[in-house]
Amino acid sequence: MKLLAAVLLAGTAITASAQTMSAASREAAFDSQISSAEQMAWLKTMSAGPNHVASPHNQANAALIEKLFREWGWQVKRADYQVLYPTPVSTALELVGPVRKALGGQEPGIPQDATSNALAGALPPYVAYQGDGDVTGSVVYVNYGLPGDYEALARRGISVKGKIVIARYGGGWRGLKPKLAQEQGAIGCLIYSDPQQDGYGSADTYPNGGGRPPAGVQRGSVMDMPTYPGDPLTPGIGATKDAQRLTRETAPTVLKIPTLPISYADATEILSRLKGATVPADWRGGLPFHYRFGGSDDVQVHLKVQSEWSLKTISNVIATLPGSTKRDEWVVRGNHYDGWVFGASDPLSGEVALLSEAKALGALWKSGWRPKRSIVYASWDAEEPGLLGSTEWVEDNLAELKAKAIIYINSDSNGRGTLEVDGSQQFQPFVARIADAVQDPATGASVAARGRAKLRARAFDGQRADAEALAAAEKGADQPLGPLGSGSDYTAFIHHAGIPSLNVGFGGEGESAGSYHSIYDSYDHFTRWDDPGLAYGVALSKVIGRMVIGLADADVPPVRFTPLATAARQYLGEIRTLVENRRKEDTTRAALSADLYRLGSDPRDPLGPPVAKPATPAIDLAALDAAITRLEAAARAFDEKMAAKGATLTAAQQAALNARLKGIDQALLSPAGLPFRPWFRNILYAPGRFTGYGAKTLPGVREAIEERRFDDAVRETGIAAKALTDYADRLTAATAVLP
Repeated sequence: MKLLAAVLLAGTAITASAQTMSAASREAAFDSQISSAEQMAWLKTMSAGPNHVASPHNQANAALIEKLFREWGWQVKRADYQVLYPTPVSTALELVGPVRKALGGQEPGIPQDATSNALAGALPPYVAYQGDGDVTGSVVYVNYGLPGDYEALARRGISVKGKIVIARYGGGWRGLKPKLAQEQGAIGCLIYSDPQQDGYGSADTYPNGGGRPPAGVQRGSVMDMPTYPGDPLTPGIGATKDAQRLTRETAPTVLKIPTLPISYADATEILSRLKGATVPADWRGGLPFHYRFGGSDDVQVHLKVQSEWSLKTISNVIATLPGSTKRDEWVVRGNHYDGWVFGASDPLSGEVALLSEAKALGALWKSGWRPKRSIVYASWDAEEPGLLGSTEWVEDNLAELKAKAIIYINSDSNGRGTLEVDGSQQFQPFVARIADAVQDPATGASVAARGRAKLRARAFDGQRADAEALAAAEKGADQPLGPLGSGSDYTAFIHHAGIPSLNVGFGGEGESAGSYHSIYDSYDHFTRWDDPGLAYGVALSKVIGRMVIGLADADVPPVRFTPLATAARQYLGEIRTLVENRRKEDTTRAALSADLYRLGSDPRDPLGPPVAKPATPAIDLAALDAAITRLEAAARAFDEKMAAKGATLTAAQQAALNARLKGIDQALLSPAGLPFRPWFRNILYAPGRFTGYGAKTLPGVREAIEERRFDDAVRETGIAAKALTDYADRLTAATAVLP
């Protein structure tokens, strides 16, 4: 503490020169501290050993992160929590019929990758929060194992009850696959990576390219995170030592059936032997045989998983640079540091960019710069098994965060390619200005110009592009920010606490998909195939560093609300289209008979009629339409006044405007939360119940219609309309402050 005090005193001696720097000079000073060589050195050190929860190397990384923050002049503390975490004790997978063959086990190291051979202390391939068990049964291939796949099985009279399902990764979040299998009566679940997705179908296999090799396995969590993330035993409250806890048996996010991830080499041993009808064309992957449903007793598998279930201590590293004039307004920035094994790409490529930013901000601090708002940097633990570190910290500090945090900025794994930013749309123009100011390492153009060019070129060549993003690119306009679902540490901030959030990273041109969550996510793989020289790690630091400095020093947060209102209008239009298409589909379905399908389907693959479903009624969306119209008017009035008068506000007007804008996004929170998952409260976006990571917009309304819960749709329309009206009214009150 004495050392920190000395640093602070030393900094005050030259405050005047640092505080009077222009924004451009401050950014140049920041950039001069960002070093790709340092990022590579940190990455090599931090990915040198297994980094799963509670591992010695993960704990050593936490200590290193804390040490570096302190050296750079930050105030640092740990935020520790005790969470339920299952460590695998034994896993077994064996083909027992028609032949006996042992499968599964640890992946083999690759001679050309030194780290992949340093497996002392590494856990075997597993998924967290599956159910322990010892089962033997016949196997059914269920494609991606999502709701539509089970409907297709039902139409063919195929049941998975009492059987072990095998599903391929993709189509939706991995945790839905065993959850839905469990609900369908399966006794076990296997998940494999089909080479069509991330093996030789997408790239040469490692080490000749970044694609997943035959023995590669994707680990992951299967916690029911669409219900709630974080510690399964303490939903809604921080997992402190004295927290009141559920039991494992009563925790709704812990699954019940044994589940293992496997390689496509092992999947081949099972799938190639399955009999029965041929699967539909869109169920076929990239393995060199004809895919069949299976289900007969001649292919039998033995699956056993045993875990050690206990509370483990996780440790977030929280570092702060206190603000000068707005100390109780926080700009929060985070990235996690735990991995499934070595984690060079996921998450350490993002973590070393965060460290570069922290060093550069610390250097500005030591030179005398004092941000107006407090800057809080967080290195999260235990993201991989279920967003545990960030969720517990948000739940534990919920009231203070809702009162003080003006934004949360997240990164995770980073790669090379184009800048990708999703999140709260009121920051869209702010993000666009920064994207115009940072240089793309590969081309020398701005990252914004490269992104627009890539969109337009790919669209011309017939590759699929988001229509709104393409239209913006063609006009040279700001790129729209997409909605946030889940899958990283912004989840608790935006969906539970109502804090505006951005998720930032580069990607689209690396080959990290083939190493994802495997032992091959190593320093060697990342620096060869994903971001050689970490040039895009430097670019990420420059983008987010400018975001942090700009937000910390702004007299008024740089927000414009027309993009948010435009997005809300788009989301309502999508729901209207959904209702219209469903009503047409229902009319067609009612006219289809079982006899028609009996005559029309291939006798070798008899197909029953579509599953009967309640007819979709007309949904009255007038209240929601009116609320969005009100929001559009309020947003337009605010943005026009800020454009005309924002630069001339007095200090008193700035303070009044800050007060009116603070916490405005909390108006988007539903007091009761979303149906079936009250932890998720944001009415504008949420991860889908049956997508896991992918976002659903106006989720209460949209999912109720999709799932034919029409009474819920009516109720959720009213809740969303009220929230958007309240948001518009708060925005109108903020506009009234402007001259």
